[in-house]
Amino acid sequence: MVRTIDLLRNVGRFENVSSGAQLPFSKLTVIYAENARGKSTLAAIMRSLSSGRPELIQERARLGSAHPPHIIIGTGSAPGAMFQNGNWNQTQPEIVVFDETFVAENVCSGIEIGTTHRQNLHELIVGAQGIELARALQIQVDRIEVHNRDLREKENAISAHKTGQLTVDQFCALAWVEDLPRRIDDAEKRLAAAREADRIATTETFERFGLPRIDIGALKELLAAGLAELDAEALQLVQEHIGRLGRNGETWIGQGLDHVEHLSAHERNECPFCAQDLSGSPLLSHYRGYFSEAYNNLRQRIISAGRDFHALQAGDVPVAFERSVREAVEKQAFWKAFTDVPTLNLDTSVIARTWKIAREHIQRLLDTKAANPLEVVLISAEAEQAVAEHNVHCDRIDYLIDQLMTANTRVELVKEQARDANVAVLISDLANLKAVEARYAPAVVPLCDAYLEEKAAKTATERRRNAARGLLNEHREAAFPAYGIAINDFLQRFNASFRVGPIDPVNNRGGSAANYTLLIDGHPVPLAANPGEASFRNTLSAGDRNTLALAFFFASLENDPQRADKIVVIDDPMTSLDEHRTLHTLQEIDRLVHDVSSMIVLSHSKPFLLGVWSKCQQVQKTALEPARKGIERYQ
Repeated sequence: MVRTIDLLRNVGRFENVSSGAQLPFSKLTVIYAENARGKSTLAAIMRSLSSGRPELIQERARLGSAHPPHIIIGTGSAPGAMFQNGNWNQTQPEIVVFDETFVAENVCSGIEIGTTHRQNLHELIVGAQGIELARALQIQVDRIEVHNRDLREKENAISAHKTGQLTVDQFCALAWVEDLPRRIDDAEKRLAAAREADRIATTETFERFGLPRIDIGALKELLAAGLAELDAEALQLVQEHIGRLGRNGETWIGQGLDHVEHLSAHERNECPFCAQDLSGSPLLSHYRGYFSEAYNNLRQRIISAGRDFHALQAGDVPVAFERSVREAVEKQAFWKAFTDVPTLNLDTSVIARTWKIAREHIQRLLDTKAANPLEVVLISAEAEQAVAEHNVHCDRIDYLIDQLMTANTRVELVKEQARDANVAVLISDLANLKAVEARYAPAVVPLCDAYLEEKAAKTATERRRNAARGLLNEHREAAFPAYGIAINDFLQRFNASFRVGPIDPVNNRGGSAANYTLLIDGHPVPLAANPGEASFRNTLSAGDRNTLALAFFFASLENDPQRADKIVVIDDPMTSLDEHRTLHTLQEIDRLVHDVSSMIVLSHSKPFLLGVWSKCQQVQKTALEPARKGIERYQ
């Protein structure tokens, strides 16, 4: 409670006033002051003490003083409310002040109503409890703004990494895909295949080919083959004899040998030419062996082996092999863009060289055997090594060709998919996989985690905001209608020609506000309108505006559940009021002074203060006057 003014130093017109300490305030204290005697300064001090706003005093620092303002207000407990070094040591929020500042802050500035007026009016309507609820709501609204700012920063950081048309929320919500690199590779290949569908349809699958092995075991067996009844020496004797016979000698002897065999069948073992006995002739057995089926078969085997070897390993075979390798490599280069195919990594020059060396060794061996069918021809270590190296190449080529044959299954699948593919769908599928890859890149994972955490925090703040808004709305649903009724009641008492339409709360990003319309002769008039249209600024006189301000002030106290604890300060309320409204102001002051803790009325109008003094009966009263030397009791 304000009990005394103990010290006013270096503020407004007061240089160093301490005489007020002896003049205690009463239930009703009226203060008369001529112009420029400190009345407005006292009202500003009370407003500053209520709100704790130091600028209200600092802006009234005594001109020319070297020292800052120093104020002590007696409150009934030591050391009282003290303003020193630019701040109050305590505040008295129960003080409410009606003055020009109240009008300028809550009703209008001159003839204009702005956002701040609507916000202050909202606080006036909802009272202390509503202000706390509104502040609690605004704290959450402000926090959401911080969340939004942080989210924008995090979105910008993520946008530098994300792909496609996904929003940041969609991007961060992407789930991990197992075996992602392979899935991306498959998708890229399927898309590539779809775009090359025509070429894929006309490109053949892999065909089997190979490098012919050399059977060293069979070769050794052939080269070692001979006839027990015909050795190499006997063969040489027969061949020398046939050679001496000249042309067609071998045919002639062979035919003659048939006649010998015929005679032998009739137990006549004699020469068909000279009838000489042949039973003791060793040459006959040599002839029989030379012209036998076994020897002829041996020679045919050797000849056939040479011919077969040439057909399998020589001639056009090497050229055909290199052509097959080249075609397979070209197909592999084509198909690997669409599916997994083995790499045909063959050095055909090395293969051809090794093959040629082995082939030449074997050819020489077969030629030697053909020239001497009954001789055992041995394979040299060098030839065996050449054949072994060649066969190693054959085995490796067979292995690779088997893999290519297996790859044909995948190639056929590529052909089928390319034939039925939808390029747009494949592009979308690949884009989604690429987005997942980007989402889970090491540099992006912490960015998305931070973004999602911020989103969750914002959601939690939004829940708190909604809860705070619900409490405020519940309070406003009770306060606003009652306040509207009270205002119009006071306007009626003041005999005002206008009323206030429904007063509605408004939630803005900058805070809660109140909005209303005026009703003049039953016609709604907005607070603001286009030039040339009726509005607050051109329909209310100065007296009407002051009357509306008084109605706002009294209505706020009428609906304040803490009214009994209030210290009410009223500074010159009758400004621009006619006699009738001034009279009703006196009546409202008289009605209010009994319901509040105390009241201070300031004015430069003696008649008005005398009216207050006379009207307010049965209350303790004190009259004060700020004078040049201090504050004095007014007689």
